[in-house]
Amino acid sequence: MIHKEYVNRIVDLTDPSKNVIYNMTIEEARELIKTGDPEAVRKIDGQFSLFSVEGKTVRMARSIGRPLRFFIAKLKDGPCLVLGERIDTIYNYLKKEGMDDQFHPSYTRMAPAHYITTIELLGCPDPPPEFQRYFTPERNKLKGLSVDEIGKLYIGTVYEEIKKWLKYKANKGPVGVTFSAGVDSGSIFLLTYHALLELGESPSRLKAFTLTVDGKGEDLKQARDFLKAVNLEFFLEPIAVKSSELNWKEAIKVVEDYKPLDIQDATMNLAILKGIRKRYPDWKYLLDGDGGDENMKDYPIEENPELTIRSVLNNLMLYHEGWGVGKWKHSLTYSGGLSRGYMRTYAPSDLLGFEAFSPYTLENVIEISEGIPFIDLTGWDHEKLYDLKGQVVASGVKAITGIDMPVYEKRRFQHGVVEKKSFDKLFPEKETDYRQEFLAMYE
Repeated sequence: MIHKEYVNRIVDLTDPSKNVIYNMTIEEARELIKTGDPEAVRKIDGQFSLFSVEGKTVRMARSIGRPLRFFIAKLKDGPCLVLGERIDTIYNYLKKEGMDDQFHPSYTRMAPAHYITTIELLGCPDPPPEFQRYFTPERNKLKGLSVDEIGKLYIGTVYEEIKKWLKYKANKGPVGVTFSAGVDSGSIFLLTYHALLELGESPSRLKAFTLTVDGKGEDLKQARDFLKAVNLEFFLEPIAVKSSELNWKEAIKVVEDYKPLDIQDATMNLAILKGIRKRYPDWKYLLDGDGGDENMKDYPIEENPELTIRSVLNNLMLYHEGWGVGKWKHSLTYSGGLSRGYMRTYAPSDLLGFEAFSPYTLENVIEISEGIPFIDLTGWDHEKLYDLKGQVVASGVKAITGIDMPVYEKRRFQHGVVEKKSFDKLFPEKETDYRQEFLAMYE
């Protein structure tokens, strides 16, 4: 239930009930954010986007799994800070209050994940926000460990987070995994299955949902092969849609972004979630493997001319945060990396009434992955880097569950559910087409 609260010219359009915090109350978490102490904020265990107010000082903090935006409107008696999850939420409020003439989507700001964002509401001109990192995982701290040892530690941490979520959040009702049978969704499915057994729950709560467009795509065959290999075929539930039902322009409105890969992913995500919702009107809990590629640095470097293997392996959380707060390429409107891109997962799920959980995006998990000595294990070799994720994750799944997890060649979600010729017809090639569609929303 969205609510509005006015405190020192602050309009709160967020919904605190969407936070999932295990070790304290929302108010206790706000008090830690109010201190501005990074070590204190790091103690918040879960997924959150929160702010605190102390006089004219407003502090915000968020994890990857929860969005938070802000906009400073000008009133006669001073600035008014408007906070919400989405650009359109902020716009609709300003329009209702007759202040939409001050609005442009680029004037809104996304609080970057893993930082305390501090704003001083002092009046015109308002000083720029200040950013202080509260999450700084130590790089290469697992140096000297074998792949098997790393896998057990990494996947063991993911497993504990899944168990925690099942115990304290999704403790009743069905649980689904959006399932391509890739390394990330495959591992999440097997870990969730094992966790339900360990917790004494019926594994019949679980389903693996796999999207197929026009009955085509490699993912459905791969999903069947995967589950057959582990003798769990009966968990598979295909979600079939027609290509005519896919609409990238709708995805732009939902995600409020224009990055082609994120919009393509979100288009397919909307399709599978609509299919699940149509079939199961009351389904609530879903898990996915988002964040796994970022953690293991498993994106094809060759496809991005801005990247080299050295920039990928030398920069802390590059795929999670982009080039970083304060850097020339950092977007104030969007932040960067998965801090920005996670809206492809969060927004469709939220729109359709699901509570989505991406264990790989949690700070406790990222803390382990950033400790992996990637350079030592790959020797700056691209192919060794791409192979490393499957080795680490499969080894870890075996150690935790005893199951030999199949590992297939990497494929993006949007490419695995549809034939290439259909994909090329569905999506424009140029980013400018996506950007223009986004900007047209507010023209």
